Amino acid sequence: MQSNVQIDASQLPDEQGRFGTFGGVFVPETLMPAIEQLREEYGRAKADPHFQWQFEELLRTFCGRPTPLYFAERLTQKLGGPRIYFKREDLLHTGAHKINNALGQALLAVRMGKKRLIAETGAGQHGVATATVAARFGLECVVYMGETDMKRQALNVVRMEFLGARVVPVTVGQATLKEAINEAMRDWVTNVRTTHYLLGTVYGPHPYPMMVRDFHQMIGDETRRQILAVEEKLPDLLVACVGGGSNAIGLFHAFLKDENVAMVGVEAGGTGILPGQHAARFQGGRLGVLQGTKTYLLSDEDGQIQLTHSISAGLDYAAVGPEHSYLHDVGRVHYDYATDDEVLEAFQVVAKTEGILPALESTHALAYVIKHAHEMPPNQVVVVNLSGRGDKDVDQLARRLDRLT
Repeated sequence: MQSNVQIDASQLPDEQGRFGTFGGVFVPETLMPAIEQLREEYGRAKADPHFQWQFEELLRTFCGRPTPLYFAERLTQKLGGPRIYFKREDLLHTGAHKINNALGQALLAVRMGKKRLIAETGAGQHGVATATVAARFGLECVVYMGETDMKRQALNVVRMEFLGARVVPVTVGQATLKEAINEAMRDWVTNVRTTHYLLGTVYGPHPYPMMVRDFHQMIGDETRRQILAVEEKLPDLLVACVGGGSNAIGLFHAFLKDENVAMVGVEAGGTGILPGQHAARFQGGRLGVLQGTKTYLLSDEDGQIQLTHSISAGLDYAAVGPEHSYLHDVGRVHYDYATDDEVLEAFQVVAKTEGILPALESTHALAYVIKHAHEMPPNQVVVVNLSGRGDKDVDQLARRLDRLT
């Protein structure tokens, strides 16, 4: 797979926070002062050498960066196709890439004099990361989480509570990530003077999609240096799972100008591409506005948000980050999907060949590679972003896999 499209990422987004026709700011007037303060403070922080030094130093000493680029030798041999590497974000403190962004936004919150962090979480990894940085900086922390997700990610609920966060169950609607975001935004409107909303993905009103991307861009920067050191060439293909899309943008961003580097974002195919059975926004989704931004989302002809489903709580969301919508429409990134059954199979393959238990979210990307490896020659190089580890999923996996065997 090869791309002939080059993207100058330095021009994205524009001053209005738009990626082409996507993005922007769609929030109540009561939130505009907070949005403007955040945009201005982030602009100053980007230009502040001390902020950048503090961020990079804590990434190194507190979070464990840089993460390794690991050659999956046995999986490569088993599949008989390209050379497969894993970018090991699962080895970070708290077990996923989410800590990169949480740390950056916590530093911003301290700069702005905020005393309280709120967050939404689906799989719980962003909630754990937010609770972690709140404890590190002595901030109050409240995490909104759908009741459905709390049941399937009970381990992460306990972790957040151990770290001092208050986890608020959300019971309306599907009781998953979309509803958790709604509740977090309601809290923010009410407590905007004292509170920073630590949004967990490349979504929401500007500057969040840009800011969260920037706080994850070291994933791709490190990968670029590491793959050149071991292979003396750039990868032929990058693959990452896409919910909101932060881990994928973090990997892709450094390679957008490289026309010979193909990229695939893998969404949640659920039990199949039928209404209410998946969370693959590029499979029949439509343009709309949801929770602060314009992007592709799953809605019916009347604009009502459709139900979603995924085995992975972190991908179970009706919309996708606006930069992904832009990259899809210009043809720079190809978006595919993996079903629940393909993910369960891929999890077992990777666990038994590489001794790694990947998060169900990350396993969507692995499932794509396993499915398509036979189409690629052995002289090609694939990098998969292993965005998180699967400790949080073991109870759910045990129930599902026991039922299948």
